[in-house]
Amino acid sequence: MHGPAMSGWLLMALCATTGAYCLLRTRSETAEERRTARAEALMGFGMAAMAMPAAVMTPPGWGWAVYAVLFGAAALRALWFSRRSGHHLHHLVGSSAMVYMALTMAPGDGGGHGGHTGHGSMETAGGIPLLTGLLLAYYAVYVLRSGARLIPVAATAGGDGPVGEVPVGGGWGTRPELALACRLTMGIAMLAMLLTL
Repeated sequence: MHGPAMSGWLLMALCATTGAYCLLRTRSETAEERRTARAEALMGFGMAAMAMPAAVMTPPGWGWAVYAVLFGAAALRALWFSRRSGHHLHHLVGSSAMVYMALTMAPGDGGGHGGHTGHGSMETAGGIPLLTGLLLAYYAVYVLRSGARLIPVAATAGGDGPVGEVPVGGGWGTRPELALACRLTMGIAMLAMLLTL
């Protein structure tokens, strides 16, 4: 990832923490919730690995191809499961964005990590401007929408009590507002990573 090392470390820690929480959510009750949690854990850990500052560890040239293949497979999986849940369409966009960033940051004709030398494998060092702009717009809307959904309200629609209240017997892995906060965090991280292309 481009940018100062401190922001890379912070982004890496945030994405890794989000991925770890998503792994905790894989113990959910329904198969769909477990499937979603696994996809989000993969995204969190993949983003953490990609956010590692280049000054600390420059991935080998083949590492970017591994990212592209891994997230390409995740995109195909998301496409398959989008038949059951619309949220998997978001996973499809996210996985495709990760493939795009991996291809953009891969050393091409002598380009370095993230195209630092200006010779990345895409049309410009920052990828294809129109595609980058579309992804930035998508994630900006996603982040604003997710953030608005986290704004607390006095009571739920059924009048069962405060929204943030944990159901009896519920643990950290069953709190829907934490899952939404993780999705918001990954959306913000994706915006930050796209801005550095």
